[in-house]
Amino acid sequence: MFRLSQFMQEIADPKPLGVRRNPPGPVVIWNLIRRCNLKCKHCYSISGDVDFPGELDTGQVFEVMDDLKSFGVPVLILSGGEPLLRPDIFEISRRAKDKGFYVGLSSNGTLIGDHNIKQIVDIDYDYVGVSLDGLRETHDAFRRREGGFDEALAGIRLCREAGIKVGMRFTATMDNAHELESMLDLAEAEDIDKFYLSHLVYAGRGNKNRGDDARRDMTRHVMDILFERAWNDAKAGGGREFVTGNNDADGVYLLFWVRRHFPHLEDHIRAKLAQWGGNSSGVNIANIDNLGEVHPDTFWWHYPLGNVKSRPFSQIWNDTSDPIMAGLKQRPRTVGGRCGECAFFDVCGGNTRVRAFQLTNDPWAEDPACYLRDGEIGVSGNGQRLEVTPFRGARHAAAAQ
Repeated sequence: MFRLSQFMQEIADPKPLGVRRNPPGPVVIWNLIRRCNLKCKHCYSISGDVDFPGELDTGQVFEVMDDLKSFGVPVLILSGGEPLLRPDIFEISRRAKDKGFYVGLSSNGTLIGDHNIKQIVDIDYDYVGVSLDGLRETHDAFRRREGGFDEALAGIRLCREAGIKVGMRFTATMDNAHELESMLDLAEAEDIDKFYLSHLVYAGRGNKNRGDDARRDMTRHVMDILFERAWNDAKAGGGREFVTGNNDADGVYLLFWVRRHFPHLEDHIRAKLAQWGGNSSGVNIANIDNLGEVHPDTFWWHYPLGNVKSRPFSQIWNDTSDPIMAGLKQRPRTVGGRCGECAFFDVCGGNTRVRAFQLTNDPWAEDPACYLRDGEIGVSGNGQRLEVTPFRGARHAAAAQ
């Protein structure tokens, strides 16, 4: 995750570099259930409104939670599917809070209502994130549910009115990027605490729909809009949080923005960005899926590292006999193509490895979704660049499978 607001605040009020502090353990995104009441186009878990056998029961979840705590995991993001479909979600959440985790709930928002808002408030979640993929018509088409937008927004409002920190997640594709400004306006009008812009990752239905990935010029335009909003908020002393995810080239593109607008701060921000270091899948980000399989992050569901039913997470996570984990934990990582040549490799860390894996079956190839130009990053351009053929619609997606 790229915490854009922190860097905008750094521009507004620069602070000395300081010492890099690594977290005590990885943030764990835990898909407690695969069942979901929606069938979103970009779902990485390919969920459906059916029960999936073999999921961890309450007792098994508690045992894993004890291991995570002793291992130093600071944050649990409880996800799905739709986590609110799990009958014991509040029991699990309460225990996580009692053990001292920072606990987030990742929901589609449609099941947050008057019937359960008191329970959500009583848990005292540190954060509730809800996905909105555009305005009403666009969102409902993405989520394949008529009325889904209104239901999700109602859930956001209930959380906000109850004093819960709530955020809006927006995944940018060619089909909805033109609505970003409207979504930012909505976040401001609704006084939403956090706006999370996610880039499409080629996993699950996101892999089948990867031709909808916003083209590079569109991505740059989207980031320009977000930078302007985040900077205006920082200048005004606002408290809204802007973050991006799943394309660590965002950090390099911010540096180019700083070069244009605040050239005297370029070296300082470059040092701060290098200290951040970009992609941390397999290092500071981890995933446990609904069956207990551990993955380098949520988009690696096709690549299990081990199962917490038979082996503690703490052992699985530290085991570098797996070649993927060994490569992800290596600093710097050994990455080829444009990423390997890039003059800003120290900032983004080679970006999102799973996209390269999905297209080439080589996790150490260049990330095909890097939207930076060869000349900007010091790449010769002599090699053949990986391309993602643009297409739209379900008919084309089915033909590409």
